[in-house]
Amino acid sequence: MELTFTNRVIEWRGPAPFYYLPLPDEAAEDVHDVRQMATYGWGVIPVAARIGEVDFTTSLFPKDGGYLLPLKDAVRKPSGICVGDEVTVEMTIRLS
Repeated sequence: MELTFTNRVIEWRGPAPFYYLPLPDEAAEDVHDVRQMATYGWGVIPVAARIGEVDFTTSLFPKDGGYLLPLKDAVRKPSGICVGDEVTVEMTIRLS
């Protein structure tokens, strides 16, 4: 399953800051429809994604009925992505 969406980067402050791109409701519903085929446990969903020229793999985290796409420094820094930036991502769910 392939999805393209745009949303604003958020920050979660724990022992270290973590950055995420929340999936919009429509995209989260699409992921929810295939979650049983994709999850490898704990509700996380493996994905391959692209932001600009940066390709990366990660796993979506379930959060409040939706999903968060983690944005590691290796993804954010080359593109100059900061909290509050509007970002478009192309994402493919990796089905098991």
